[in-house]
Amino acid sequence: MFTGIIHRTARVLSAEANANGMRVVLDAPWADHVLGESTAINGVCLTVAQMFDAGGTPALAYDVIRETLEKTNLRGLRAGDVVHIERSLRVGDPVDGHFVQGHVDGVGKLVKRDATERETRLRVAPPAGLGKYLVPKGSVAIDGVSLTLAEVTADWFEVALIPTTLGLTRLGTYEVGYGFNLECDSMAKTIVSYLERMGVAGNH
Repeated sequence: MFTGIIHRTARVLSAEANANGMRVVLDAPWADHVLGESTAINGVCLTVAQMFDAGGTPALAYDVIRETLEKTNLRGLRAGDVVHIERSLRVGDPVDGHFVQGHVDGVGKLVKRDATERETRLRVAPPAGLGKYLVPKGSVAIDGVSLTLAEVTADWFEVALIPTTLGLTRLGTYEVGYGFNLECDSMAKTIVSYLERMGVAGNH
């Protein structure tokens, strides 16, 4: 479990395909990582599979299976890329964002970016089937970053990025066409799923 509050990023040292999917190696942002711990990489919950020294740089290796590559933007990672990284929530930690599971629902396309002195707005087109979980002023995780939905239509939604978010994350650096990992709010998914099973709500 995570909160979607990103304080650090990590550099991709290598991303190599293999028979099972891909092994991704990152520089280690913290000194006290442990083997087997869960971290969210661009919003995807992964397990630390190996810890080692990469030419003087403490490194973390993750094994990403094919299903995860098919459903997320991790398949496009290359050496030199920078990713959002978040450690799992610990008992007593503040929940400043919202509960994020690290289970990506799909990849949404950035279709517009507007920047002003006060904020930067991103307009994202979600994949089919996710719109029903998105409500104005509700929560969504974009590449692992907890954000509030500023506007929602049938075809897209918008989020507003304040200067602090722009400084701590990579969200303001992507060009139109980039694919964001999206995780809808788990409470919204639970409620909609329950109503659909009861025959109260339909697909939109």
